Amino acid sequence: MEFRLLGEVEAVIDGAFVDLGHARQRSVLAVLLIEANRVVHVDQLLYRVWADRRPQRAVSSLYSYLSRLRSCLDEAEGVSISRRSGGYLLTVAPAAVDLHRFRELVAGAGAVDDEAALRRFDEALGLWRGEPFARLDTPWLNEMREALTQERLAAERDRTEVALRLGLHASLLPDLLREAQAHPLDERLAGQLMRALYRSGRQAEALDHYDRLRRLLADATGVDPGPELRELHLAILNGEPALAAPATGTTVPYPMPRQLPAPPPLFTGRVRELDKLSSVLCGQAGGAEAVAVAVIGGIGGIGKTWLALRWAYDNLDRFPDGQLYVNLRGFDPSAEPVPPLVALRGFLDALAVPPKALPAGLDALAALYRSLIAGRRMLIVLDNAHDSAQVVPLLPGSPTCTVLVTSRRRLGGLVAQGAQGFTLNVLTDDEAHHLLSRRLGARRVAEEPDSVAALLDRCHGLPLALSIVAARAAMHPDLPLRTLVEELSEEATRLDVLTAGELTADLRAVFAASTRALQPRAARVFRLLGLTPGPEVSLRAAASLNGLPAQETRRLLHELHEAHLVHQQTSTRYRLHDLVRLYAAEQVERDLPEAGQAALHRMLDHYLHTAHAAARLLDPLREPITLPPAERQLTLDPIADQGQALAWFNTEHAVLLGILERAAQKGLDAYAWQLAWTLESYLDEQGHWRDWTTTQLAALRAAYRLDDRRWQAGSHRSLGVAYTQLGELDEAHRHHRKALALFEKLGDPVSQAHTHRGLGWVYNQQDRWSDALQHNELALELYRQAGHQPGQAMAVNNAGWLHAQLGDHHAALAYCERAVELNREIGDRHGEAGAWDSLGYTYHHLGRHADANACYQRALELVRGFRDRYNEAEILTHLGASHRAAGEPGVARNFLRQAMTILRELNHPNADQVADTLRELDRTTAR
Repeated sequence: MEFRLLGEVEAVIDGAFVDLGHARQRSVLAVLLIEANRVVHVDQLLYRVWADRRPQRAVSSLYSYLSRLRSCLDEAEGVSISRRSGGYLLTVAPAAVDLHRFRELVAGAGAVDDEAALRRFDEALGLWRGEPFARLDTPWLNEMREALTQERLAAERDRTEVALRLGLHASLLPDLLREAQAHPLDERLAGQLMRALYRSGRQAEALDHYDRLRRLLADATGVDPGPELRELHLAILNGEPALAAPATGTTVPYPMPRQLPAPPPLFTGRVRELDKLSSVLCGQAGGAEAVAVAVIGGIGGIGKTWLALRWAYDNLDRFPDGQLYVNLRGFDPSAEPVPPLVALRGFLDALAVPPKALPAGLDALAALYRSLIAGRRMLIVLDNAHDSAQVVPLLPGSPTCTVLVTSRRRLGGLVAQGAQGFTLNVLTDDEAHHLLSRRLGARRVAEEPDSVAALLDRCHGLPLALSIVAARAAMHPDLPLRTLVEELSEEATRLDVLTAGELTADLRAVFAASTRALQPRAARVFRLLGLTPGPEVSLRAAASLNGLPAQETRRLLHELHEAHLVHQQTSTRYRLHDLVRLYAAEQVERDLPEAGQAALHRMLDHYLHTAHAAARLLDPLREPITLPPAERQLTLDPIADQGQALAWFNTEHAVLLGILERAAQKGLDAYAWQLAWTLESYLDEQGHWRDWTTTQLAALRAAYRLDDRRWQAGSHRSLGVAYTQLGELDEAHRHHRKALALFEKLGDPVSQAHTHRGLGWVYNQQDRWSDALQHNELALELYRQAGHQPGQAMAVNNAGWLHAQLGDHHAALAYCERAVELNREIGDRHGEAGAWDSLGYTYHHLGRHADANACYQRALELVRGFRDRYNEAEILTHLGASHRAAGEPGVARNFLRQAMTILRELNHPNADQVADTLRELDRTTAR
């Protein structure tokens, strides 16, 4: 038997919910359970259930409720409601009532050690499911609800004190930051947050929080913080040792990251090196005063990463708390080294730190990272490090952790601090022979022993060189190995470079041997493909790049595919390995500098003109930009309708981001800005808002370099909308204000109106609906003066929505109906969908659910027609709410599940809110 008061009033017998009747009857049960095992006088029951609004037959009703409750609980063992002198007694084991269990656990936490107390507090607070006696409304129960809420807050504060004593400040920070926003004047909470921030290396933030509280108290009450908080502030200022986190091994449940890449296939040799790593690392881990760190150094292609991963997988059982891995790209030929701050954010993501809880600055992030993994038996693999400065912030502080670093440098700074350095040498003759045998097969190696010996001699035991040769041989199983030996021999000077072990030199020698056999036109295509940013290139884009017809381009790409320089993904899409692309780019710069420049412009024109055409189809009412005429040599992708436009953007999404970045890198600022413009509608509608900000920031920089104020203003406004979608409202407001100032100087009323409407949306997101309405009215007037019908339609719809938020639903109805008409007149299906959604929302809040559902369904049909995934999810959520309010939980559940699926695909934070709504709906339906 289980009774639940800390949420909705519920009773459960053998896992099944008991029907407790209507709200008044459940109120009677709640009173008896609160006073469990104590007699409650009839007059007390009457007052606590009805207060001063007691009906004429209240006593008879009370007896009826008690009789029904007895029947409900007949099957409950050890539970009874009995008549006693002057009142009623509910007999029950206190542990069966969540309220009394909560109080018992909290009271007992003071009599045990801190670790046991923490478990008791967690169990107690875990009993809460929401507001006590939810959905019951009597004066007495309302007073009890407030009192119990204070009990819960006190328990939470006590639990925090225990956790701080146990050194769990890092795991407390997200909740403390959120609670401090909800209870800004709570001095005890403020002190706990200040201690947690200080222990996490965020002293400045701790002091800032005290200053904010001091100002709030002065404004609200005219007093200063209490002496205890003032003393804490002074201690933080002075960095007193007593504030440091206690040395403890206590841990709480946390995610166990398993970030290692797949184990290296066909790993060969390195037995001595593996044993040496084990003798050093396993002998130190967990038992030394310092962290066990091994630095595996050596030339590029020597096999450092494979050795580290092989050792890691062989010793996984030594690291039960997880493994972290990052490729620092210190010598990556296609990317810049990863900044330590970026690597730390990746580690903290793996450790499930919420993004909002991440501190600012490298030092604070490193402190939080070290706090989270303190005391854990973890392996951290820092692959391809550039220098010691890149590694030091990523080192843990706990000797229970082990670190493997790989680098082409010796990292003497780390070795000087106690790290063990290992220089990895080439494979022995036996190991190199075994590697070729495993790759080519023992029979093929046995058939040509002299050729195999020659290959081993040419490669000088370098694993990467051996792997490349083995791959080429495997691609041509009928090719004699002696042919490979002859080709490599002809490039004697390049083989010397290969022996030196530099990665680009290795690849240059091998790819030179491959491209030498190509027809001249195929070789030219290969070189020019080095201009593409990856990860793929379409047939038509490759044709435009080379200034050739599509059919001829297809034939030449097929030759490259056969040479394994290009991989054909589909009938019209091709992929180059990143390192192959880099080699090709070096070749085009060396051999075809002028042709390469012309080809780069053709490629940019191909994507710009195609993207512009697709963007115009996605949002036909958007003001276009003017592009220079397309060259005759371009082979543009044909896009006939909105569906094809969306499909093209979906396919080329990553490519377009790379193309824009390439234009910015080359100083082609006009291309950068124009490409960002073409991507705006697509990135917005598909929920790629972070990409939207990235592209527009690049466009903004380009606009400032060009000193084009109109383009500057456009990018600022676009960034304002993007940041609003991301919920970063301060940034959104800042960019909108800059855009507005520029548009005012330019004398552009329509763009001013767009920007006022954007500012209105920012205020709407902040629930400042009156301010939002003011900006929207300014926008509407500017649109009317300019005769801009699409803008008027959007502003009228926004006005309807905002009036609904302000509770003026009849005014909202008029605006929304007018918005539907305006959008139909101008043929704006996006705007019409939004207007139907706003109209449905208004009908919903007027209680006209059938009308609301009809409006929502029309909006849903429209957004599905142009595949606006985010707004589809929004409308599905509204449909779920409307059907739920109409008493149709099954239909509501279906719509909400569809919405949640879409939002999760978009990785949107609203998915969690919809999931919570579904769980609440399921609980209600179950009852």
